[in-house]
Amino acid sequence: MPKTLTRGRYVFTRPEGRHDWTMLEDAAVLHSNGVIEAVGDFAALRDQNPTAEIVGDGTQVVLPGFVNAHHHVGLTPLQLGVPDLPLELWSNARVKFRNVDPYLDTLYSAFELIGSGVTTVQHLRGAQFGGVADVLKASDAVVQAYEDVGLRVSMGMGLRDQNRMHHQMADDDFVASLPEEIRPGARRHLDRFGVGLDNFFDLYTEMERRYAGKPLVRMQLAPLNLHWMTDRSIEMHADFQKRTGALIHLHLDETQHQKEYARRRGGGSAVEYLDRFGFLSDKLTLGHGVWLNESDLETLSAKGVHVCTNCSSNFRLRSGIAPLNAFECKQMNVAIGIDEAGINDDRDMFQEMRMVLNAHRVPGVEDGVPTVGQVLRMATVGGALTTPFGLQIGKLVPGAFADMTLVNWKAIARPYLDQDTPVLSAVLHRAKPQAVDAVIINGRVVYEDGRFTLIDRDAILARLEEQMSRPLTEFEQDLRQTSAAILPHVKAFYKGYVTTEHVPYYKYNSKK
Repeated sequence: MPKTLTRGRYVFTRPEGRHDWTMLEDAAVLHSNGVIEAVGDFAALRDQNPTAEIVGDGTQVVLPGFVNAHHHVGLTPLQLGVPDLPLELWSNARVKFRNVDPYLDTLYSAFELIGSGVTTVQHLRGAQFGGVADVLKASDAVVQAYEDVGLRVSMGMGLRDQNRMHHQMADDDFVASLPEEIRPGARRHLDRFGVGLDNFFDLYTEMERRYAGKPLVRMQLAPLNLHWMTDRSIEMHADFQKRTGALIHLHLDETQHQKEYARRRGGGSAVEYLDRFGFLSDKLTLGHGVWLNESDLETLSAKGVHVCTNCSSNFRLRSGIAPLNAFECKQMNVAIGIDEAGINDDRDMFQEMRMVLNAHRVPGVEDGVPTVGQVLRMATVGGALTTPFGLQIGKLVPGAFADMTLVNWKAIARPYLDQDTPVLSAVLHRAKPQAVDAVIINGRVVYEDGRFTLIDRDAILARLEEQMSRPLTEFEQDLRQTSAAILPHVKAFYKGYVTTEHVPYYKYNSKK
């Protein structure tokens, strides 16, 4: 494969910390066969490699490709008719399921991710309807979509093995608690899940075998939350992780209801409960972590556990605001995830970074709030460390994979930008997807001048639009009716569920 020089007016190579990063001017990244060979002065590298192909005209900002470290689906829940409810109600409203082609669905969100500079996505899947063969078929379609569009993916697979309708009640008990006329629909819904603990790890191992050798694909475990895991599930995941070294991404303490559930289940926090099983290590990432307490942070920091913050999702589902500044004080590695969809009901990593940068600014003049350097690190190195790719991504350094994003500096700086404005501040505050000139993944230009080079976006969207315009099937109608019937009973259960007083990390205003 010929060598390529990716050229930039500014090239950010090493996102390191709150105030530390390496930025080179009039520089380039030399890469071949998907791997970076050198980074340095463009003229010097050009002289040394006169036949190298050049990407970029020297006016762009070159950034390490972003890592969206927490992602689930393509068409957003809102597009599929699910209202913005608090998470505990929203999870049940999502029973209102449409049978979307997983290949087309994955491409839909992949277009948005790549278009906003994302080069790696952590795709978190649950064992959906059907048995092992059905789940494998859907997963194969997802992986094929990422390969076809050229997006790097860490595929996470998980399941729920208890309390699938709400936190505190076993499935059979919940069905029995419903009015008699609703029970058959609820029972049908639960019976559609054919993967359980007895065959889950065989499924996972088969997925690892299928995707081994695919350069853009890695696997990791993704159990969905403590309240959906029996003690046996926790034990089996912990044991499998220790035997195989697999990474784990676990939703945890996303809402105050989840915090209360952990207290009722184990007499303490969710982190304390998991620690009893040897579950905590530097191989674990916790998604959300909004309601972690100070003792939890001490434990997680000591164990090297990572956190992925999902700012837009937390706002939309009324989950709260994660104690990001406290994570930083404890020197915890933090990643950024857009989750189901960002604040604009899309996948815009620039917008998500701005959300993270601004949502955690607390009143006062003291230091300690997020910085642009910190947020860039979270979106690159921080996310990289939560995936099996590790620091082969997230930095533009020799030996790393050639994943990078070229942003049009004129689109950021026009009509005027003061010379004292730091380049990184301008990028994080002003860049939008429209400013992305090109995205390179594994050394290939997969997106350039608004066009995907490996696949026809318009044709894919037309196929998706045609499929979704069909009438609801009998299966989909049944799910819709079941969701509507169950929701009031779930809402009634959670009324008054949280009884513990919670003291916030931050104060945003005052009633007196």
